[in-house]
Amino acid sequence: MPQTKDDFPDALYSAAQVRALDAQLIAAGTSGFELMQRAARATWRAIVRRWPEASELTVLAGHGNNAGDGYLVATLARRAGWSVRVLAVGEPRRLLGDAANAHAEAVAVGVPVEPWTDECELRGVLLDALLGTGLSGDVREPYVRAIDTINVSGLPVAAVDIPSGLCADTGRVLGTAVIADLTVTFIGLKLGLFTGDAADRVGELFFNDLHAAPDIVESAPASALLLLPRNLPRLTPRAPTSHKGKFGHVLLIGGDRGFGGAIQMSAESALRCGAGMISMATRSEHVTCVLARLPEVMVQGTHSANQLMGLLKQASVLVVGPGLGQAAWGRSLLSAAANAPLPQVWDADALNLLSSGAVSLPGHCVITPHPGEAARLLGISTVQVQADRPAAAHALSKKYTATVILKGAGSLIASPDGRLVVCRQGHPAMATAGLGDVLAGVVGALLAQGLEGFDAACLAVWLHASAGAQAGQLGRGLVATDLIPVIRQLLEERSPCLK
Repeated sequence: MPQTKDDFPDALYSAAQVRALDAQLIAAGTSGFELMQRAARATWRAIVRRWPEASELTVLAGHGNNAGDGYLVATLARRAGWSVRVLAVGEPRRLLGDAANAHAEAVAVGVPVEPWTDECELRGVLLDALLGTGLSGDVREPYVRAIDTINVSGLPVAAVDIPSGLCADTGRVLGTAVIADLTVTFIGLKLGLFTGDAADRVGELFFNDLHAAPDIVESAPASALLLLPRNLPRLTPRAPTSHKGKFGHVLLIGGDRGFGGAIQMSAESALRCGAGMISMATRSEHVTCVLARLPEVMVQGTHSANQLMGLLKQASVLVVGPGLGQAAWGRSLLSAAANAPLPQVWDADALNLLSSGAVSLPGHCVITPHPGEAARLLGISTVQVQADRPAAAHALSKKYTATVILKGAGSLIASPDGRLVVCRQGHPAMATAGLGDVLAGVVGALLAQGLEGFDAACLAVWLHASAGAQAGQLGRGLVATDLIPVIRQLLEERSPCLK
């Protein structure tokens, strides 16, 4: 059955893993041409649902199996009475096997097949059946020009399996890539559809397993897990005799001069996500402001690391870095925190100081870098991080033996044991300051209430991104603190306080 953007399986695969699945299905008795026909029917149904008033289809086809899917969609559209044509990018005589059979079927029902040129007029709904998942390097001519022509056409665009030019493993644009309004993907969900540049290219995503044998799919190795409401970690309900001492004591460290808002936002999100007690070590000039907004926080003006020692003895979890700065004050507090044997969340300037070699990361940490911070931590460029976000997340988790939240479109959570999770929620309105400070506080609160680092990171990222998607519906002007009441509501829906 087709599945929409809100109803996906958990497993995410690389292109090679999906090809192996395809081969196993064929070996088990389902012919490759039958799978191609099923893919075409799924694509055709999705096109008709998305554009019910349309009656014209232009297929741009390459010369692989992706093209074969396109020829069969053209056949179905022709039989349904649509005006159809295929523009072949490359020679149809290069088609082999199932793709050649699909071409023959399209020709047999009267679908005109023309060579694509720059002068070809594009009409109706455009179907990208150019390259698929087999691309190993940057897109070459004439596909570059064909893709660029699609993107400037202003016409509705559907993509077969994956927008051509988008890397199925990383979500990176390989030079250029189709900007689709609709993508219909098959057999197994590709990791690259959910991170990197994917959000700008995929459009609405539909998945169809092509009636693949469940035992074959379930036994196949996967690259990652997609965060979904059904697989989220949960906090346990609270007993009637609960008291604040059972739900942790979070100490937040940060807020150098001029950056008091960052640590305050972290504290507020930790409060609203259920931590039993909240303390804050910050610059003395921020104390009055913090108490005016958050009287529940035990805030201490802190001049040096010596003043931190008493607070560290009382805490069960640390959140370190929001507004910390990289001057002597921040460095001294971070050094003291690094020696505390507590679960910790390191964010912002704590990560910048870590990358400079000024301090070592303790065990049991969750780190929350954005791509620029990740690049500094790995000693590479931000472009290199974004070119392969899954690899960067894995590399960080192994280098620092930490749970890593690599923020950005399609945030990734990586564990040193090799687990990788992807969150596809979010909204462009979240491109605003302070969102990371809020996230750090959420992770800290979940750690304080008993979740392990990886589970706390997964639940926090989903809550944060889902709250952003909900609050961001109003568009521009979202501020970080807008998310906090929504996160609280979502957390209660996912993990009710009482049975």
